[in-house]
Amino acid sequence: MIGYVTLGTNDLPRAAAFYDTLLAEIGAKRLWDYGRIIAWGVAKDKPSLGICEPYDGKPATVGNGVMVALIVDSREKVDRVYRKALELGGTDEGPAGPRGEGFYAGYFRDLDGNKLNVFHVG
Repeated sequence: MIGYVTLGTNDLPRAAAFYDTLLAEIGAKRLWDYGRIIAWGVAKDKPSLGICEPYDGKPATVGNGVMVALIVDSREKVDRVYRKALELGGTDEGPAGPRGEGFYAGYFRDLDGNKLNVFHVG
């Protein structure tokens, strides 16, 4: 049902470098780049994650209660992506670990303060 999600940024080149490196950890690559908006994914027919400069010209802000969750195929990959996000300058919002029966996740914020999590079920 979801085609893509976009997060706002106030520094597109910096955010693009963050996501190029971070999302490579899960096999995603740039699917499109239209100057003001860039999106990554594993295939064009799968959901993707994008960053963009706001079209209204106002500063990008973080949505209260908004979070993007990235599914991966192992707990080890959760750990790896979570650590990579922090290495790239992201901030911790909850270390990688079990969060209930069969749910393993790590929470972080990107360089613009957008909240994400990486998770594995099973």
